[in-house]
Amino acid sequence: MDEVPLRQEWIQRAACADEDPELFFPVGSTGPAERDQEEAKRVCERCPVAHQCLTYALWSGQTSGVWGGKDERELDRLRRRRRAAQRAAERGTVARGVPRAG
Repeated sequence: MDEVPLRQEWIQRAACADEDPELFFPVGSTGPAERDQEEAKRVCERCPVAHQCLTYALWSGQTSGVWGGKDERELDRLRRRRRAAQRAAERGTVARGVPRAG
């Protein structure tokens, strides 16, 4: 995964810049919140900086909302995979589906 961009000019180019922020931070996980979350992901699909957004969310520890097209569960899953890969690299083994560096 890439490092967190030190300067975050990419935010100005984000497709969500003119959207209602509440769309990306729905309250709950069913009904209207679920629809908002899916709509937020559709905005992310057309975003030219979705990769930078996702990288920022993962490296800065964002735990709520939709970032780079990923919801809270998906972000958590990516973080867990990254930690498993880091532990495996420290042990010199291969994590599930993540090739060993070297």
